Amino acid sequence: MKIAKLSLLFLFLGSFLFAQNQKFTIAEAVNGLRSNLAVKNISQFSWADDGKSYYQSAKNAYMVTDLASHKGDTLVSLYQLNKNLDLDKKLKTFPRITFITKDKGYFTQDSNYFWVERSGKDWKVRDWINIDKEAENIEMLSDNEGFVYTVKNNLYLNRNGKIVAITDDSEENIVNGQAVHQREFGIEKGIFISPDNSKIAFYRMDQTMVGDYPIIDWSVVPAVNKNIKYPMAGTPSHHVTLGVYDIKSNTKRFLNIEGDPEQYLTAITWSPDSKSIFVGVLNRDQNDMKMNQYNALSGNFIKKLFEEQSDKYVEPQHPLLFFPNSNTDFIWQSQRTGYNHLFHYNVDKGLVAQLTKGDWVVTEVLGFNEKKKEIYYVSTQVSPLERHLYKVDWTNFKTQRLAQGVGMHTGILSKDGSQLYDFYSNATTPRVVNVINTNTLKTRNILSAENPLKNYDRPEIKNVTLKADDGTPLYGKIILPTDFDANKKYPVIVYLYNGPHAQLVTDSFPASGNLWYEFMAQKGYIVFTMDGRGSSNRGLKFEQAIFRHAGETEMKDQLQGVAYLKSLPYVDADRLGIHGWSYGGFMTTSFMLKHPDVFKVAVAGGPVIDWNMYEIMYTERYMDSPQNNPEGYKQANLLDKVQNLKGHLLMIHGAQDNVVVWQHSMNFLKAAVDHGVQMDYFVYPGHEHNVLGKDRVHLMQKVTDYFDEYLKK
Repeated sequence: MKIAKLSLLFLFLGSFLFAQNQKFTIAEAVNGLRSNLAVKNISQFSWADDGKSYYQSAKNAYMVTDLASHKGDTLVSLYQLNKNLDLDKKLKTFPRITFITKDKGYFTQDSNYFWVERSGKDWKVRDWINIDKEAENIEMLSDNEGFVYTVKNNLYLNRNGKIVAITDDSEENIVNGQAVHQREFGIEKGIFISPDNSKIAFYRMDQTMVGDYPIIDWSVVPAVNKNIKYPMAGTPSHHVTLGVYDIKSNTKRFLNIEGDPEQYLTAITWSPDSKSIFVGVLNRDQNDMKMNQYNALSGNFIKKLFEEQSDKYVEPQHPLLFFPNSNTDFIWQSQRTGYNHLFHYNVDKGLVAQLTKGDWVVTEVLGFNEKKKEIYYVSTQVSPLERHLYKVDWTNFKTQRLAQGVGMHTGILSKDGSQLYDFYSNATTPRVVNVINTNTLKTRNILSAENPLKNYDRPEIKNVTLKADDGTPLYGKIILPTDFDANKKYPVIVYLYNGPHAQLVTDSFPASGNLWYEFMAQKGYIVFTMDGRGSSNRGLKFEQAIFRHAGETEMKDQLQGVAYLKSLPYVDADRLGIHGWSYGGFMTTSFMLKHPDVFKVAVAGGPVIDWNMYEIMYTERYMDSPQNNPEGYKQANLLDKVQNLKGHLLMIHGAQDNVVVWQHSMNFLKAAVDHGVQMDYFVYPGHEHNVLGKDRVHLMQKVTDYFDEYLKK
């Protein structure tokens, strides 16, 4: 018996040790956090209109939870929906329902919209509206009486089944109702419905003057070319106007917006009374923005509310946000002080007050509590590596932090502002979800997720703070091999992006920031990543350090990281590798050509090679135009530097990339051939700028194999 018990003990200990030392598969390293290693979450959370309960999806059902009693109950189930449906109409899976009230909602299936309504103890499903199968950019009227959408390049209204063509442009390069300006300036859509549902504002983009660019579909024989309009830096840009369609009179007119036809129309906002439209008119140089008010009925200019100018660039990112029940007072988000903050404006009086101040940025506005005169927001007030929730009194500017717990917080505010759904993670906390009473700050936990990685062999991760040449702190992470021995020397992979609108290093889960880093640590690599100047959430000075000279300041900062790595006794300075995608691919290639003795091996994905071939809006913001900054463009151009390559370079590109077009890397290949330079190259047919889905596993296996072949030895 003793022998048997001892055997069982060894078996238990062996299983325990194995459980603590699992290795990531490449599939888990790439997609695990979205599949079998996903952190438990509350799915499809939303507040009830009264703020006294909330909804969430469960298996084949929606649940409603009462805040006062904390009691959860089934709101509607798949069984209840199917109970009154004919056999041929029964639902196989539970649909995603948008609730208007707790007794009524709607869902869509195969371009058909259905109402779901409570009838006593039962629920009934009835047909509502059928939308064209080719419909895109669908927007719903707030009175629930219909939809506005696009089919190809024109705009349509379907109101209670009656379809009206709002536009009828036969020229395919005149596009209505879609996002414009390459989705820069915070632009996400092209349809703007007035609050009273009487009018529809929409973008109209004339692209006829923009050159065609070929995107080849290789999946058919023979291959088929689809031209897109891609305005490259320094070339003619499209012309955008803003139309207004009056539903009652079935008429449309365009706002009388004066100025250069190549200017940018941003921050489109309806006044709450539906009488005016506000437009941020930004010049093509992007250094002068006028916030103008226009009459929605006549289209005529009313007045300029304010103007923002810069010696570098102005970048509006958000529409006006009107205070509750006010036609005159609104919040404007601006970086004019060097950091993104909230400003209270009045349509008639102008600037009322700056609501938030400090050397930190507001990253999101969550909403209002009208009774308490409070605005709720997310900011980097504690640290650029964290996000926290705050409220500010808009009358006396008193600010209060709402939730504890270090890390990255975000929230969903109830309609009346009385309740806040707070969810966050940090390096050691996968996810915590709390409900906060914004009046009392009493907090109730509704989820503390277990660590899905607890059985895996995890590396030690150290936070690193370095200094740029001007003393600016730079935040990074070093991930050590799982079998780390300080007496050994290890190869290092530097992963970087270091471009605008991105931040790699935050206090979030997992601490590494990416399971592929941990996968490589299990294979015996050190992985290092750092956000240098040019990246986001550190203020304008930090971001604008790259202005007119893309790649230069960023490389100086990343070289500080290299110097730090070389100072470590366990780093093999002769085995440094580098990897990045998009702007990171540009940085990776730049390093291999401008500092060819630093890195032995590089993998550059979707890289910008020549900024003359990147789109106008982004490029001219950070680089000015090629005509005004020829030296900066020449300095950043990598085509005439390919002969400097010494190490091993693998370049990867999506064959249908419509962001960094394929010609960037094709031209680089031609330059390599012309100079007799050997390099490696791989293309992903069917993929645009990013390689996603199951093929991403193939991509990261290729990247891994390349480092194994040339860096690990």
